[in-house]
Amino acid sequence: MTATASISPASTMQEVLEAFPGAQRALFRRYHIGGCSSCAFQPGETLEQLCARNGNLDVTEVLDHIKTSHEQDTKILISPHELAGLLKTDSSVRLVDVRSREEFEAVHLEDSLLLSQDVMRQIMADGSNTRPLIVIDHQGKQALDAAAYFMGHGLQNVRCLRGGLDAWAQEIDPKLPRYKLG
Repeated sequence: MTATASISPASTMQEVLEAFPGAQRALFRRYHIGGCSSCAFQPGETLEQLCARNGNLDVTEVLDHIKTSHEQDTKILISPHELAGLLKTDSSVRLVDVRSREEFEAVHLEDSLLLSQDVMRQIMADGSNTRPLIVIDHQGKQALDAAAYFMGHGLQNVRCLRGGLDAWAQEIDPKLPRYKLG
């Protein structure tokens, strides 16, 4: 049985988020749950409890929405090998790194840009909503939020590096330093 198959109404939100990393984004987008302190949830709270205290939402419907959102998330992932090939064939690819400045300064992909207000304005003012934009993070967990932002603002060719910079170091460039957070 896969981790995603074992998620049920009795699963804690921590278990849901481990199986579906984009669950919080999915819950906020449709139900306005989990995006701020007034609608937050606790890691030990079950999905069933969360639904009950938010207007008795249908737990099956909520779980189906989380799974569907997860399937949509996986469609925008690009493997390290796919990205390596794309970088060889398309010079218009933009690499945007959403990690902290300290992480970026310690290690980053060549030609990648650290996401900042200026970089965001530059991307949005580019005038091309189809130019490839690849979002990079440490292990592929936070990049989807940034990708959702760009896609929500009309960019059509946004992808996330599956497994982040860590996967790139393991699969493409073993000389690239790896690190752990916290």
